[in-house]
Amino acid sequence: MKQIFKHIYIEKRFFTFFFGIVILFVTAYFFQNLLWIVQVLFYGFIIAFLIDIWLLFRNKKGIYASRKLPEKLSNGDENEIEIFISNSHSFTTSIKIIDELPVQLQIRDFKITSSLKPAEEKKLTYKIRPTERGEYHFGNLNIFCQSPLKFISRKQQFGSKEMVSNYPSFLQLKKYEFIAFTNRLKNFGLKKIRRIGHTLEFEQIKNYVTGDDVRNINWKATAKRNQLMVNQYQDEKSQPVYSIIDTGRVMKMPFKQLSLLDYAINSTLAISNIVLKKNDKAGMFSFSRKVENKVAAERRKSQMQLILETLYNIETDFSESDFLRLYVDIKRLVKQRSLLLLYTNFETMDALHRQLPFLLAIAKHHLLVVIFFENTELKTLLHTNAVTTKEIFDKTIAEKFAFEKKLIANELTKFGIQSILTSPEDLNINTINKYLEIKARGLL
Repeated sequence: MKQIFKHIYIEKRFFTFFFGIVILFVTAYFFQNLLWIVQVLFYGFIIAFLIDIWLLFRNKKGIYASRKLPEKLSNGDENEIEIFISNSHSFTTSIKIIDELPVQLQIRDFKITSSLKPAEEKKLTYKIRPTERGEYHFGNLNIFCQSPLKFISRKQQFGSKEMVSNYPSFLQLKKYEFIAFTNRLKNFGLKKIRRIGHTLEFEQIKNYVTGDDVRNINWKATAKRNQLMVNQYQDEKSQPVYSIIDTGRVMKMPFKQLSLLDYAINSTLAISNIVLKKNDKAGMFSFSRKVENKVAAERRKSQMQLILETLYNIETDFSESDFLRLYVDIKRLVKQRSLLLLYTNFETMDALHRQLPFLLAIAKHHLLVVIFFENTELKTLLHTNAVTTKEIFDKTIAEKFAFEKKLIANELTKFGIQSILTSPEDLNINTINKYLEIKARGLL
């Protein structure tokens, strides 16, 4: 009996009827003829309450439910969670499902309501959007079922605590892969560029063997070695592409619950997938005070999984990023000319000019693309009508910051460094656009 009462939850209908009968008893105090009617209603209410308990607890099984979680969550995307539920009662039940969601989601009012016919099985789904990488712990699955009388609910708990890891956005890989390989990028602003000639990257000088192209004979090296030497070139479909992620404090700025760092991580995963599908070599590393999380550019089957696992562990260290150390480490670690996609952020021209000498040094040996972000929070402010002095002042400052971002892009272009100024939402599309444009123009 004690176990039964532990699982009983009184519903609003019980209190409605109870207070209604109390009011009738008060009324019967003044009208004695109504007392016997009120007494009948009271005893009928008690009997109905007991019948409700009997209906819900006579079947030990009652409701059965289970929760199916994905193997891993995709950061910043809608992830679907499935709940399977079946009814062992001989009557139609109303159910309320309360799932104990991970604390990172900060959802306090989660509830799903439904109904089940006798012996009916049903699959219910709901979606969650995680915005922090890491471990997400789910608690118990709580089911509250009601009989047609609906005076009480019977609570049943299912499942145990489960953990699922939240990885960078892998759900978008197929989406961007489909866009890139069906020429749908034209819809996003990329014009088709005609390739002129061919671009083979010089790799090494080697001894001539039968079958080598005589047009590639290096006569200077032949004269020095007194034997035929030929230039060997790297095929254009095996070029290294590195994504470099700044993990300094400038990347902690949030937009739509995701930080710039998370947008950069998701974009790195998406562009790496496209690079490998295009038969190039994909690699990555992060930097702040030093270069970390390095994945050498390769074209192997396990490369995407290696990049995904590496991206999972990247966090910002809230320090000032050392671009001098970045230049030194790139010169030491990346020997071959590569496409470097640098995800960072500059808010002012002064911030750019402090790092510009190091960017120019990197661009001498590699094709560097600097990717930085628009402050989309300013857009609303820019498009509002300023009336008061404060509003005019705020709008002027916002226009100054927005214009300075464009000046930064122009400054990079002036020094021959390619750049992408993008909103966080359009980062993936614009990065893929730039990579395909570089490939089409043969710049690498």
